Amino acid sequence: MFFYFSKLFAFLFSPLAWVFILLIWSFRTKSEGRARRLRITAFTILYLCSNSFLVDECFRAWEPVTPDYDLMDTKYEGAIVLGGIGDIDLRLKKINFGHSGDRLFQTLPLFYKGRIKRIIFTGGSGSIEFPEKKEALYVRRYLESIHFPDSGLVTEQESKNTYENAVFTKKTLDSLKIDGNFLLVTSAYHMPRAMAVFRKAGYKNLTPYITNRSSGVRRFTFDHLFIPNPGTLFAFEFLIHEWIGFIIYKIKGYA
Repeated sequence: MFFYFSKLFAFLFSPLAWVFILLIWSFRTKSEGRARRLRITAFTILYLCSNSFLVDECFRAWEPVTPDYDLMDTKYEGAIVLGGIGDIDLRLKKINFGHSGDRLFQTLPLFYKGRIKRIIFTGGSGSIEFPEKKEALYVRRYLESIHFPDSGLVTEQESKNTYENAVFTKKTLDSLKIDGNFLLVTSAYHMPRAMAVFRKAGYKNLTPYITNRSSGVRRFTFDHLFIPNPGTLFAFEFLIHEWIGFIIYKIKGYA
């Protein structure tokens, strides 16, 4: 039930949903003054949420800053890589990697350099419509296709969200008697919630390893400051979803 509720909640807190609701309301109201205010509010929300500078500052304030672990030589028992890195093509039986595929691709060199003993990939299906799209199965298939050693891979394929990532992965590691210090690998915007959840689930020696950071160098160019960007609106939806998810997880006692 929580899984389905979270999907509905994410939709209701989408800036585009707000804009459409306000515009529909503006056309249905009989008061011209109210209609004008609703339309101004809708377009103001649309502009602010698609402003690259403002959204970039929101990401910068939220995303944690960690040491550059790539420049160190610390070794780890494994790297726990969170799913949500691509879309499953059921016809071709393969995964099409997306922006968050960086979670896996940044981790692979750590294995080949001997920094980690194994990659622990956790992720089932986050889709209500296609529960058979179990991401870990297709990630394993991809890694096998590039001859990644089976002894260096552990997968967990039943989790549907970050909470289940933490709980199910711990059960898997405990059953295999794998213990030690781990890297937690996920996108920068997702790391605050992920670290809180994994620590609450009982992980002791956990180090955050951030990938695909959204905030970049602070820019003051005209286009970045003033011109709306549809890609920025899409990114901001991810961040709002993360904020809401963090709050709900706190309420539920997951984090």
